[in-house]
Amino acid sequence: MTQTQSLRLGLLGAANIGRQFTAAVAGSDKVTVAAVASRSDDRAAAYAAENGIPRSHGSYEALLADPAIDAVYIPLPNNMHAEWAIRALQAGKHVLCEKPLAMNADEVAGMFDAARSAGRLLVEGYPWLAQPQTARLREMLAAGEIGEVRQISAAFVAPFSDPTNIRLKPENGGGALLDLGSYCVSLLRVVAGTRPVSVTAQADWSDTGVDRGMVATLLFPNGVSATLNCSFSALYQRRALICGSGGSITTTYRNHAPGAEAEPMQMWQGGAMLTEVQTIPSAGVNGFRAEAESFADAVAFGPDRWTGASEAESLDIAMMLDAITASARTGRMVELPQVTA
Repeated sequence: MTQTQSLRLGLLGAANIGRQFTAAVAGSDKVTVAAVASRSDDRAAAYAAENGIPRSHGSYEALLADPAIDAVYIPLPNNMHAEWAIRALQAGKHVLCEKPLAMNADEVAGMFDAARSAGRLLVEGYPWLAQPQTARLREMLAAGEIGEVRQISAAFVAPFSDPTNIRLKPENGGGALLDLGSYCVSLLRVVAGTRPVSVTAQADWSDTGVDRGMVATLLFPNGVSATLNCSFSALYQRRALICGSGGSITTTYRNHAPGAEAEPMQMWQGGAMLTEVQTIPSAGVNGFRAEAESFADAVAFGPDRWTGASEAESLDIAMMLDAITASARTGRMVELPQVTA
């Protein structure tokens, strides 16, 4: 790929989310879905025809061996991310992998080691991070518009109860925390700017052994405290509250805007209880397309063009998810190792 070429992307797996992703990037001059791989020639060909993808492969290995593919998008089940990301990197492909990047922090560290060894880019997909609204939120926090951040609350709930749904299968890395809560954790990490010192969590365990819901309290070394709430047992809600020494911000931090504008953030400044709310508008985009084009720019021009989670953030997110799960399973507070100078 050169700076004037479209990034030729291959879909590793015929997942439904791949359909959404392919539709989102259609017409982009920066990235093209050039091929799809599935476990059989017939399924891959049918998927390609249905979604307007030029080529198909009847195995993941065949796609990774395709010299006309620059990078892969991995929407596979969570338990398959690490293996196939590493195999793709070793095959010389850049990798955009769906969240969560892997099943645990050790796998994440191994994936980034493989990326460095291969000289290829590996990134974790959180489409909300590619939204113009998120760039505006980062600016507001950096400028101290609500003073020093002191408390954060992030929630994401959506109903899933069908036991055949992959989200409820432990063997595939299911559960509310990895599916929905990973978004909450990504927001907490971005806003706090570091990993927490300790985590305490409780889960609502399903009959299959995965968490239907999770609540957690996180304490950060900079004095920030945070709460997380994710669940498969309630109607849709996605919202975060960021409280600072001089005000507060609410945001829905959605992956995809409902139209040309995102749902506006709201900000309160000052100490009065009846302070007037300020509406903070921002442009809205399809997060898949914005994320994919940011990935293409990062491949062409360097990793500083990537707008999503950095390697350090992805590793911290994985460590936070590990700690939350460990606390919920043991009923004890879990301490996280801290970054040393």
